[in-house]
Amino acid sequence: MVGEVSALRLLLAAAGLGLGIATVREPGPRPAGPAEAAAAASMPARRRLEFLAGRRAARRALRAVGLDCGEIPRSGRLPVFPPGRAASISHSAGIAVAVARAAGPGLPLGCDLELRPLPRAAARLVLREDEEELLDDRDEPFHAGSRPTGAGWTVTELFSAKEAAWKALAGTGLGPPCLGEAGEGPQGLRPARPTGSLRDLRVGPAEDGLCVVRLRADPARAVRVRVVRVGTGVFGYVLDPSPGLGPSAALI
Repeated sequence: MVGEVSALRLLLAAAGLGLGIATVREPGPRPAGPAEAAAAASMPARRRLEFLAGRRAARRALRAVGLDCGEIPRSGRLPVFPPGRAASISHSAGIAVAVARAAGPGLPLGCDLELRPLPRAAARLVLREDEEELLDDRDEPFHAGSRPTGAGWTVTELFSAKEAAWKALAGTGLGPPCLGEAGEGPQGLRPARPTGSLRDLRVGPAEDGLCVVRLRADPARAVRVRVVRVGTGVFGYVLDPSPGLGPSAALI
C-alpha cells in the first residue's frame, strides 16, 4: 500500500505539493526534540507511533519542496510549524502521509488518507440532504483522471474531500475560528469542536473530476479538492482556494 501512495508523487508535484510518507513499523522511531518527546510520552503506544510517523511524514514532505524542518510541537491537536513552513498530515491503517508547499502565504493545505472504505450508512454523519444525490452505488472509487463527467461519488470519497477541506479551511484563515482540526481517519466523523462538523461544509462537483467544498455559513470561502484512488481506499488533497466560486455557483 505504501507503494500505491508513493505513486502519487508526480501528481502532487504537478500541483506544487511535496509528499511525505512514513509508517508506524519503521524501526527506531524517535522524537525530533523535547516538545515532540513530551507530547509522545502522554500518548498510548499505538497513538504514539502514529504521532511520530506523522511528524516524520511532514518533515519528508517539506524536504520534498526544499525546506528543512526540525521538531514539530503541537497546540492542542494542531501541529505547530516554524515560520515559513507548513504541512497537512493524515493517518490511516498504519501509514502517515503529509503534503507541503514550497511557498505562498495563505495558500491552503489539506489532505486525507482513507484506506478503509466507509459504509454507505456513514453518509448521514458526513452529508446533509442536499448532498445525498451526489452518492452512487459504486463499491470502489475511480482512479486519477478516470472519473466520467457526471459520475457520482462514494461515501469515502466525499468524506475524504470534506476532511481535507476542513483542515485547509481551518488552517489558512479561509475558515472561521470555530473550525478546528478534524480527526484523522474515520475519527473525523466526530466534530473536532462542539461548534462544527463536516456537515457544516457543502461539497459539490467542479471541473475535471474535482470537487469544490465550501463553508455553509460563508459559501464564498471554498477550496477545490481532488480525490484519487489508493488501493480500495482514497487520498484527498486540496489544490487551491476557489474565490471565483461565489455563493451563486450551482452545487448539484
